[in-house]
Amino acid sequence: MINSKNTIREKLSPIYSPEEAESLSRLILEHVTGFSRLQLHLHQSDRLSEPKIMQIGEILNRLATHEPIQYILGEADFYGLKFSVTPAVLIPRAETEELVDWIISEEKETCKSLLDIGTGSGCIPIAIDRHATIGKIEGWDISAEALEIARQNALLNDSGVQFSLQDIFDTSNIPESAKWDVIVSNPPYVLTEESALMEQNVVGFEPHLALFVPDNDPLLFYRTIARFAAAHLQPHGMLYFEINERMGERTSELLREQGFSEILTRKDLQGKERMIRAKRM
Repeated sequence: MINSKNTIREKLSPIYSPEEAESLSRLILEHVTGFSRLQLHLHQSDRLSEPKIMQIGEILNRLATHEPIQYILGEADFYGLKFSVTPAVLIPRAETEELVDWIISEEKETCKSLLDIGTGSGCIPIAIDRHATIGKIEGWDISAEALEIARQNALLNDSGVQFSLQDIFDTSNIPESAKWDVIVSNPPYVLTEESALMEQNVVGFEPHLALFVPDNDPLLFYRTIARFAAAHLQPHGMLYFEINERMGERTSELLREQGFSEILTRKDLQGKERMIRAKRM
């Protein structure tokens, strides 16, 4: 297995940093062998079968095209849980884990109902469901393919989150009486003009529907969701967003205009302003 690990590093070195190549080699070998990190260490002198060596070769060929390892392996880690992922959903990210952690720490004692708008893989509501006792948790998305993955992830993680096909730009089917204590969203917020600065493994493979907004209306989703939340949050209910690091001040102003109070932005571990919270009056 040592030879296979060295081969993986060698093949990846022209494309990835040594640290990334090391991490990828471990993920590949864990996936192919079914071993944990400790088991890989204990069995490092084992020889891999020819089918497993061929499987590694196929993975390396796909990595060479910059395809994300999560899509290749079909899974991603998020907040201590495993999630199935396909190109129909965004790959869960560390900053979204921080958003989830913020919600859990602030709301787990008082929240009785939560709605995630644009749920994708379902990682946000499922992670919250597994770490907080909330009576009713829902996830909406406009993509039927994404919802199929989200429902698979609910089963995978023994979660009772309910998922529905719903367009946030047309909520005429939602009764006025529908209310939630918390609404959260990680909506599309990347400007089209920013795509040239993004990594190929993101632009070339992840769903553009979940990534990009028009350059001339970067707060389109925030404005629409804030209006919905103003009508459908319980009194003093909370709205949480993941945001574009360049749009914190503009998003705060939008929320003030929509009648929200106690607006608070928060930086991620990289020091970037990536989260915002606001209270319905």
